[in-house]
Amino acid sequence: MFSKSIATGSLTALIAAAALACGAAQAQPLFAAVQSQNFPQYQATQTDEDAADAQRDPRLQRQVVAYATNEAPGTIVVDTPNTVLYFVLGGGKAIRYGIGVGRQGFTWSGVKQVARKAEWPDWIPPQEMIGRQPYLPRFMAGGPGNPLGARAMYLGGTVYRIHGTNNPATIGKQVSSGCIRLTNEDVTDLYARVQVGAKVVVLPMTAPVRTAQSQQASSSYAPVTESRVQMTWNTIR
Repeated sequence: MFSKSIATGSLTALIAAAALACGAAQAQPLFAAVQSQNFPQYQATQTDEDAADAQRDPRLQRQVVAYATNEAPGTIVVDTPNTVLYFVLGGGKAIRYGIGVGRQGFTWSGVKQVARKAEWPDWIPPQEMIGRQPYLPRFMAGGPGNPLGARAMYLGGTVYRIHGTNNPATIGKQVSSGCIRLTNEDVTDLYARVQVGAKVVVLPMTAPVRTAQSQQASSSYAPVTESRVQMTWNTIR
């Protein structure tokens, strides 16, 4: 009975830590025998928590919006304080996605590039995270239970990723160790659009601004305006 309680407690701690997952490292796998598997392209189902949980807030729903920016089409702009990500389409339009961002003390900003992409990525916690949470596994094979979700886009020169999540309830919240997370359905959509080498602009954390009139991406960006008309899934897939 005592051993079972310890095992249950350890599993609970691991699941909680996975919710904070982020970063890439060159740590050696702890479970060398565990190998990645090929998983089918992500498909949303009626039992998928993405639609029922993270997508309840209309602001976090994937949709095409009006977006005034000087950035070229194909650029990703991460609006950290407002927990949304824009994929610039050009012509004053962008696709907006709801995201989860770094918790207090783990946000960051800057201009990076997508260095590589991976489907159903393995999770190798960075040494910094292992130092804070030594009970974490050193390696977890990709799959539906992996905290990185269905897709990952690795940001060059950092330990951060734009990735999916198996916990869509965290979308719209400040929960990670610095990575940017989307629902599995949304990250699969974004992954198909983003090219390796794409520019990624991560805006700094400031007081959240929700109104289109007062929202300012940064001093070098034009004010953002958004249409509130949601496009159908078929239109923006």
